[in-house]
Amino acid sequence: MFGLIVEGHFDSSHFLADYQGKCENLHGHRWHVEATLTSMALKASGDERDMVMDFSAAKAAVARACAELDHRLLVEEGTLSPETLEALEREGFSVLVLPFRTTAENLAFHLFSILKHEGLPVARVEVDETPHNRAFYEETPHSTRTLYTRYS
Repeated sequence: MFGLIVEGHFDSSHFLADYQGKCENLHGHRWHVEATLTSMALKASGDERDMVMDFSAAKAAVARACAELDHRLLVEEGTLSPETLEALEREGFSVLVLPFRTTAENLAFHLFSILKHEGLPVARVEVDETPHNRAFYEETPHSTRTLYTRYS
């Protein structure tokens, strides 16, 4: 098996609704992302001959996926009232409402889904919430989650 690891990052704020602890309050992170791309064989011809894929293309895809989350307030759908969301947007805040709890685990799955949808041979996405706390999603033969699509 051959592989590449491509890194990215984004800064965003979030909170965990229905959580007993500090993370129930609005706070921010500089999220670090590592995407592992794998292939059983290297490409046989063209510009990507003897590569899993071009690093530039892989880096660009990871950067695009991270950019969708960058400098935004990530909100789990249904956790803020429509009036609160409207007020935040009226004040100029960039809010992204997502159909999942904004944990590092779910963000890893979300980014994995985006990269898979773009056709990358993604095998694993890791998301560091802090320098000492990392979550990941890795597709296995027994994976049952449906891949997400982009949200805006």
